[in-house]
Order: sequence, then structure tokens, then C-alpha cells
Amino acid sequence: MLLMILKRISILNYKNLEQVELNFSAKLNCFFGQNGMGKTNLLDAIYFLSFCKSAANPVDSQNIRHEQDFFVIQGFYEAEDGSPEEVYCGMKKRSKKQFKRNKKEYSRLSDHIGFVPLVMVSPADADLIAGGSEERRRFMDVVISQYDKDYLENLIRYNKAMAQRNTLLKSEFPVEEELFLIWEEAMATAGEMVCRKREQFIRDFIPIFQTFYSFISQDKEKVGLSYDSHASGNSLLEVIKESRVKDQIMGYSLKGIHKDELNMLLGDFPIKREGSQGQNKTYLVALKLAQFDFLKRTGGSVPLLLLDDIFDKLDASRVEQIVKLVSGDSFGQIFITDTNREHLDQILLNLESDHSMFLVEKGEVQLMKEN
Repeated sequence: MLLMILKRISILNYKNLEQVELNFSAKLNCFFGQNGMGKTNLLDAIYFLSFCKSAANPVDSQNIRHEQDFFVIQGFYEAEDGSPEEVYCGMKKRSKKQFKRNKKEYSRLSDHIGFVPLVMVSPADADLIAGGSEERRRFMDVVISQYDKDYLENLIRYNKAMAQRNTLLKSEFPVEEELFLIWEEAMATAGEMVCRKREQFIRDFIPIFQTFYSFISQDKEKVGLSYDSHASGNSLLEVIKESRVKDQIMGYSLKGIHKDELNMLLGDFPIKREGSQGQNKTYLVALKLAQFDFLKRTGGSVPLLLLDDIFDKLDASRVEQIVKLVSGDSFGQIFITDTNREHLDQILLNLESDHSMFLVEKGEVQLMKEN
């Protein structure tokens, strides 16, 4: 099992973090501080180094600190064999961002995805339940693309073909059948591949997810997932072709894998309708910890785990169960934030191994001395 550790990070002008240089523990790193001080921004910088973008704001230039012209994030990692790896991201206003591994720039950012696998649990996950279907598709995409390069390639191909077809659908002049067919066939070929891989992923993922949920809730409720796609059991090409007249009226593609839905269930009903705040939060934490476990099993490497404000809205027994999980040895390097010092101290009590505690105040981060 490959283990990549983030030994050190250097941040300049990222969000409210003006200049931060930190050395990390190989096991547990706790960030403590009030709301709005920069704890989440720090985790977001670590996320950026894995996914080439922010978890919170996809517009890179908007992540530059106010009144500055650039940001830089550098991560210094160590592979299990001790060999160093350096990941660099630099972004200047009105310029293309630079992303480098060991000082060599990537020609395609997608080549970097999966190099440092990572799972983040954050309050923004609430959108997975409350938001539109694109949030749930993104969840599948983020997991599968970290261990399956073909999946990401096909997803990119599908989206490019759909963009071309949408341009034809908006055309004010007649378009030849052959021209439509070129892009529809490209959509269908790539789309069916994506659909198969999503179906397989959900089949493999459900039992892992159910195990985590049962542990945290202590078997209080049953949960499930189901997946719907226009490509399931149908020829996607026929579905897209049949929809063409309607699509031309609308000016965009109504059918395809960009409309897939991942149904999130509590018992037999959508959790969106049925779940309490505590149940929703438990569902999301179990979903993300299962994502971690799944990536570890499938990808052969241990992801970094970022836990942002994970205990909010949970009762004491569920907090205790999560603390037990996180303190166990099945996770690799963990980064955790909280406004409540008690939660962090509780984890540290249960944890024998190495840890570091940091205080975050107004964009400045300091290592806290042990009591």
C-alpha cells in the first residue's frame, strides 16, 4: 500500500493566508481556531495541490489574496521509500496557472489527478444531499477519476462532443445529419463507457458505505444508494438521436450521462425529504469515509484525509464513534479543523501516535505547544 505524506507546505497570498510555512506530522494535524480565521483555507490549499483547483471556488483568480497579484502553493511530499516529491502551483492575475511536479510543468492538468489521492469532508458536502444532480455526479467523478485515467479521458471526451453538438443545436441554419451523427456517436461511445464505470463503482461502493454508516449510527438506520442513467440498458446513441428534435427547440442536449442521478436513500426514501440534520451529517461523513476506504482498496495508495468541521450537528454518541474511527490505524495522514478544542483533545487522547496542533488566527498559523 503506497503512502504519500505531506511533510511541509509553503503558501503565499492564498485567500486570507498571506505567508504560511508549516511542517506537518505524518499522522494527525489539528487546526484549532474561531470561525473565519483561515482553517478551511489551509485545508483548501492542500486540496488544491491534489486537484489543481480549489474545493470552494473554481475561479482561480478569485483565490488570490485581496490587493495581491498572485498566489503560490508548494507542497513537499515524501513517498514511502523516502523519495521526495514537490508539487508547485503558481497563479498570476490575467495569466494561466502553472502546475509543476518536481519542477517539470504538466502539459495537461488531468495527468496530475490521482498522483496525491485525497478525500475531504467539509460543510460544503451538504450540497450532495440538498443540491442538484450535478453535485452527486461530481462526487462520482472525483472518486473514479483518482484511480481510473480512462474514466477521466472519456468524461472529457464526452463533454467536448456535447459542447460541439450544443453549438449545432443552436444553429439558425439547417445542419447536415452527418454532422450531428459525428458528435452524437462520440457522445455515445464515451458516455456508455462512463456509465458502465459509474454503475460498477456504485455496486462496489454501497456495502462499504453501509458499513461506515452502521458503525457511526450504531445501526440506528439503514441507508442506500441507487444510480439512474439514460445509458443504462439502452443504446445511448439511439436515446440521443431520438431527442434531437426536442433538443433543437431547447438549444441544448436533454439526454445523456450529463443527466445521470445518484439517489441517496434513508430506508427506502430520499434522505433529502426524510433526514434530520444529524442523519444528513452522518450520511455525508459515512459517504466520504467510505470514499477514502474505497480509494485505498482500489487505487493501492492511502489518500490524505481532510476533515473540516466534521463534528458539527452530531450528538455525542456519533462524535464518539467518528473519533474511534479516525483514531484507528486504517487512515494515513489526517488534517482536521475544529472550533471546539474538546473534540480534538478527545482524538489526541485516543491516539498513541505522532501529532501536531496548530492555532489559526486571522490568516496566521502557529504550532501550539503541548500542555
